[in-house]
Amino acid sequence: MAQTVERFSSRWLMLLAMLGMAVGTGNIWRFPRIAAQNGGGEFLVAWIVFLVLWSIPLFLVEFGTGRMTRAGPVVAFVRLLGPRWAWMGAWVAFVAVAIMFYYSVVAGWTIRYVWASLLREIPRTEPGAFWNEYASSWWPVLTHGIAMALGVYVVAKGVRAIERVAKILMPTLILLVLLLALRAVTLPGAEGGLRYLFTVDWDQLANANLWIQALTQNAWDTGAGWGLILCYAAYLREREDTALNAFIIPTANNCVSLAAGVMVLCTVFAVVPELVSSLAADPGALAAYPALAEALGRGEPLTADLIQGTIFSAGNEGLTFIWMPQLFARVPLGGLFMLLFFLALTFAAFTSLISMIELATRVLVDAGLKRAQAIKWVGAVGFVLGLPSAVSLNVLHNQDWVWGVGLMLSGFFFAVAVIGWGVKRFREEQINHADSDIRVGRWWDLVVGVIVPLEALILLVWWLVQARNWDPAGWLDPLAVENVGTILVQWGVALAGLILINRKLVGKLNAAPAAGAAG
Repeated sequence: MAQTVERFSSRWLMLLAMLGMAVGTGNIWRFPRIAAQNGGGEFLVAWIVFLVLWSIPLFLVEFGTGRMTRAGPVVAFVRLLGPRWAWMGAWVAFVAVAIMFYYSVVAGWTIRYVWASLLREIPRTEPGAFWNEYASSWWPVLTHGIAMALGVYVVAKGVRAIERVAKILMPTLILLVLLLALRAVTLPGAEGGLRYLFTVDWDQLANANLWIQALTQNAWDTGAGWGLILCYAAYLREREDTALNAFIIPTANNCVSLAAGVMVLCTVFAVVPELVSSLAADPGALAAYPALAEALGRGEPLTADLIQGTIFSAGNEGLTFIWMPQLFARVPLGGLFMLLFFLALTFAAFTSLISMIELATRVLVDAGLKRAQAIKWVGAVGFVLGLPSAVSLNVLHNQDWVWGVGLMLSGFFFAVAVIGWGVKRFREEQINHADSDIRVGRWWDLVVGVIVPLEALILLVWWLVQARNWDPAGWLDPLAVENVGTILVQWGVALAGLILINRKLVGKLNAAPAAGAAG
């Protein structure tokens, strides 16, 4: 029975859908924290450099590959490198799907906090109390299930449903982030946050760690090299541009990150002086801030710098689900702005989750399943394998560590695939084709052929060395939350398994319907 080939209905809706893929929780909760920890302005310099040297080049790879193959990662790698290398595409898909398992849990957290903001359930005087109670209950299982069910429902309806969701959620998300950033810059004292974020200490650019963090942030928050853009690019219209689109999406994604950085840093710098004054006037209130109390116990003075350092060292969850409600509680109309903040975070998480579900579905469709069957399997397996992360933060942190670093290997594989196809040939045939609005020059050949593979390898080595130093005694323990051993074991099992079933993978693909069929 013939299957219908779906396409995005317009360039505008395609861009919104792909921007929804790119903009996720990493833009809103990770970028402000990493920028603050790495000096602000000097971090932005390195971050912009790697937008050009990592994100945009890999977006061009994925756009071109999706346009050429009209398929998911496994088929794409077979067509670029040959049947022997199907396992590389399977790795790209496997990592993105492994992230989906716990990302739906995170999306569920944001849904719960929207509801809590509406009902004003988050206490002002007990930072972390609501989060701790929620995280230790069975609520995350329910919210994980809700997030997964909603994502599956959208993807089951096909490209048109993805478009409709993106058409509503993405403009709303951008409006919310801009509104929150505008509110933040009008707070008394917000100029300190702007000054910190945009003032460059040029001497600090000699710090190698700053560059590593900027590259990592680009790798984790644009979605470059995940295979997600490739899957959406399979639905490009026949005469769609490739080159300009691949510049627009990661650039727009980073603009959202920058607005989120303004929102968070300005809010922190505006509210912290009041917090210092209130704690100085009532030392007993420090009981609600154990990290601060511990620092004071070491003899550190209670200063704005101490509190700001505490906030930005609290991790993604601590910054977002513990500190942001406390900060919003201390600004006029804070309850309303807290609701808008968590709505924006929910929209960011949900649109990214949709793209991960679509990728998993696309892989199964490429392997011969009807789309209706594939989405049922993705929904059921996604819910079940997300349960460990829903009931244990340690499991979630472990999976985030293992497969977050695994994305570096995915980016490396994409570069290898284009090198195998022929970098110049790929640029001329799949990027600079007749329908592209701009021409990409030979600089891209050097970046994808040499610089991106080097960046990926440097990131891999750097993160593993860092993990070795976190726990020198137990760095090979496979049961640790974040170390080298747990990565080596889980990667080893995944890679060995995918290589062993490579021939079977190719056999399934040979029996699959034509690429681009949506069923």
